Amino acid sequence: MQVNRRQLLGAGLGASALLALPGCSSSGDSGSGGGEKKVEVFSWWSGPGEGEGLAALIEDFKKNNAGVEFINAAVAGGSGTQARQVLTSRLLANQPPDSYQLHAGQEAASDIKAGKLEPIDYLYDANSWRDKFPKGLTEKLTIDGKIYAVPVNIHRSNLLFFNPKKLAEWGISAPGKTWSELVAQGNTLKGKNVKLLSVGTTWTQMHLMENVLLGELGTDKYNGLWTGSTDWNGADVIAALDTFKQLLALSVVSTDDWQPTIDKVVAGTAAFNVMGDWAAGYLQGAKALKYKTEYDVVASPGSAGVYNFLADSFTLPKGAPHKAYAEAWLKECASKEGQDLFNPKKGSVPARLDSDKSKYTDYLGWALGEWQNSATVVVGSLVHGVVANNAWKAEIEKAYGVFFQDKDSKKFAGAVAAAYAANK
Repeated sequence: MQVNRRQLLGAGLGASALLALPGCSSSGDSGSGGGEKKVEVFSWWSGPGEGEGLAALIEDFKKNNAGVEFINAAVAGGSGTQARQVLTSRLLANQPPDSYQLHAGQEAASDIKAGKLEPIDYLYDANSWRDKFPKGLTEKLTIDGKIYAVPVNIHRSNLLFFNPKKLAEWGISAPGKTWSELVAQGNTLKGKNVKLLSVGTTWTQMHLMENVLLGELGTDKYNGLWTGSTDWNGADVIAALDTFKQLLALSVVSTDDWQPTIDKVVAGTAAFNVMGDWAAGYLQGAKALKYKTEYDVVASPGSAGVYNFLADSFTLPKGAPHKAYAEAWLKECASKEGQDLFNPKKGSVPARLDSDKSKYTDYLGWALGEWQNSATVVVGSLVHGVVANNAWKAEIEKAYGVFFQDKDSKKFAGAVAAAYAANK
């Protein structure tokens, strides 16, 4: 179902609530690991931009929870791919951290089904969080009637980054507004020995693919890919996949993660990079580049006015060794102060509706305006865990591995459709 910003913001603002002390667990369990004052938080935030954002959040947590040891169990790489492999091993061994990161949406479904997560509705009720977050976002966090995660941010994945000075040098006045226009620009750039796009490891390729599907199919048909109402075997889907193949043929494709991939755009060896807005945090932070003059960004072709969203969230695992401090960490993530410290560094906008807008400038000022624009249409990301459960997503990833080698669009679409039928 397509959701617009008016529906998402429908909940409005409510009365503020004071954060409870960590030793006063609202769940009725005062668990604190046998008196240990520590909390272990598992994430995949260790790279430039995301690492600084996490560090700011940790510093504020320590200020609000004096004497509590914070164990940063971040695992680097792959937009969480490597971290999830490590986390899965720990959960299977019943050795959970006190809190772990996941994306809002269907990514949590398998952990809930396996009995690995605690519902945290009691924290939402005790801290009036239902009034602090957009209603539509809270709905995305609700699975089988319960909430299992706290969102710390909102990211936009459908963005096209470029170096405006380089674009001018190559005689391109603006990025193409459709994927076909971008392919045409790629053919022009080919004559100048410049690659159209920089693309990295598998998840970045699939990140590009989902946004090509979004731009080519439009929001209704894109949403239908994940609900069964759009036929993966349809001619329009096959044509979009063929466009994706054309783009790959004009691109530099490596095994790099996203930071070195977007570095190629900064260096001018590739013209564009399709990435989420965490790249803005990296470019303005670690790379110290100025928005609009040294880097610029627009919605990816065909998706102006659309927010392909994901939200980083934290959870309360069943059997968390230091539950009371895990709850304190979740309160930190949900707090106005924490989100306003974290998001400007991470390159994302706050999930809360009452954050301080003055802290969001340059790209983030534009992003916050788009997110809070009632005309903006919101859709969910496949790669970042919103629209497909883990079992189906794993099958799509498996089919993509074959598609990358044989470039058979019909075969890939058929495999994805069959996997949906088996895992819906």
